[in-house]
Amino acid sequence: MLFVTLCVVLLISTVTESLIWSDLRLPIEHIPFFFNNNPDIKQLCKEDESCPYKKIADVKKCWGYESTCPQSERMKSPVCDGDGRGWVKDKAAQIQKFWIDADFGYVQFFQKQSRKFCSSKEKDGAVLECSGFLRHCRAKNIFLNFKNADIINSRNRYREDLFKEGDVGGYCDVNKNALTAEDGHKSPLQSWFAELGGYTSLSRDPFKNNDCDIIIDKPTYLIKLDAGVNMFHHFCDFVNLYATLHLNNTFSTDINIVMWDTSAMYYGDFFHDTWKAFTDNPIIHLKDYDGKKVCFKEAVFSLLARMRFGLYYNMPLIPGCHGSSLMKAFSDHVLHRMKIKQKGPHKDKIRITLLDRKSAYRNIMNQNELVSAMKMVGHYDVQVVIYDRNLPFPKQMEISHNSDIFIGMHGAGLTHVLFQPDWAVLFELHNCDDKNCYYDLARLRGIKYMTWEKDDKVQPEDEGHHPTLGAHAKFTNYQFNVEEFMRIINIAADHVTNHPQFQQARQNKYQNVKTEL
Repeated sequence: MLFVTLCVVLLISTVTESLIWSDLRLPIEHIPFFFNNNPDIKQLCKEDESCPYKKIADVKKCWGYESTCPQSERMKSPVCDGDGRGWVKDKAAQIQKFWIDADFGYVQFFQKQSRKFCSSKEKDGAVLECSGFLRHCRAKNIFLNFKNADIINSRNRYREDLFKEGDVGGYCDVNKNALTAEDGHKSPLQSWFAELGGYTSLSRDPFKNNDCDIIIDKPTYLIKLDAGVNMFHHFCDFVNLYATLHLNNTFSTDINIVMWDTSAMYYGDFFHDTWKAFTDNPIIHLKDYDGKKVCFKEAVFSLLARMRFGLYYNMPLIPGCHGSSLMKAFSDHVLHRMKIKQKGPHKDKIRITLLDRKSAYRNIMNQNELVSAMKMVGHYDVQVVIYDRNLPFPKQMEISHNSDIFIGMHGAGLTHVLFQPDWAVLFELHNCDDKNCYYDLARLRGIKYMTWEKDDKVQPEDEGHHPTLGAHAKFTNYQFNVEEFMRIINIAADHVTNHPQFQQARQNKYQNVKTEL
């Protein structure tokens, strides 16, 4: 836990010197969890009259991955009210599987796997410790030689031949046999084996012998990214980065994040504002280190987007369960740090947002007719939005977070379900034969999911024309029966209005308005 120790010390120092408790930048609901894992900071709060969290300092809460964390003190436990469909033998096993695969048990899984592959007898020597298959690693005083990397002339984002023998290592004793045995998941976005599998015991300390062109003192996270132009894929990066923060028990924004892209190509990141939830510093591109020998005092190699059975891209999610507290915490964390506020609920209306794709395929041919039908209902507040680069991403998040019902055709825009309020409904108007993608994402977030039910009441424009696969449901447009559409909308609205959290939020909001008046 070397990285953890350093960050806690830095945070204690920051809090002690500046007494700016807002530097924690955590949702107030998360503070008791943070204090549980950082008792020194908790004690500082109790002793500091300016600490705004004194009243909740002794609230007992834990995420669930801690060595001692009773279920009663977790943020929430998964709800498994559906059939496990033969995946497991009983309900207890069903709940446990969802917890390990999709909740904070996922963090615990990697915690338990962590082992040291290189350690030094010196107090401040180099260390490398990783989980199984090098899917997550921490390194202290690590040396990375990019002298011959030639990133500036590469067009391959995921090179696995970047380093040669001796290019990566530390002044420590490496267990080479144990390290090379971890090659089972060697793949660009599944592990760090290609980068760290050749970690070498250096004959001398590079930090003390002027072997480093650059020394990075600031704690640094390295991450290999999926497609930044697609929200579903890119937020898999962000979710796994958030899980990595938990693995390292630090939520400081004074960190470096290095994008491990082994090419000089432009990376189209449509959602770059989201990095503000993780760091106050500019994102560093690997090409900035090209031709240099770089030494990191503290480095974390983050969990990756496409790990086998990882969150959430390659995850076979057990049926019958919903409500991951990890995904709920991620949503709260990002919304808080990006200052996205919940403005509702409205006093007498349900907020409905329809996402207009404005793309070549999967458009709603009678969209105006469906919108008009909803607007005819007096208690529906309806808006149509286009989420593209002309609408800043924080504004998109604000709209989604303030949508009681969010409607859209199958597509990456439905990833906004991550930021809908707890009482909301995601209505995937047509799943285009991809039944589980956004259904599972909604289950993870704990949001009610609905989709079109009656095939005889939807009309595709044609059979669909995929460039290479031929007829395909994702490559055409659709027209929907208005009466059936409104039947589903009304069911969705009933879910919202009857949801206890919606009712409580509405009551709190308008009681407060009365009191203030």
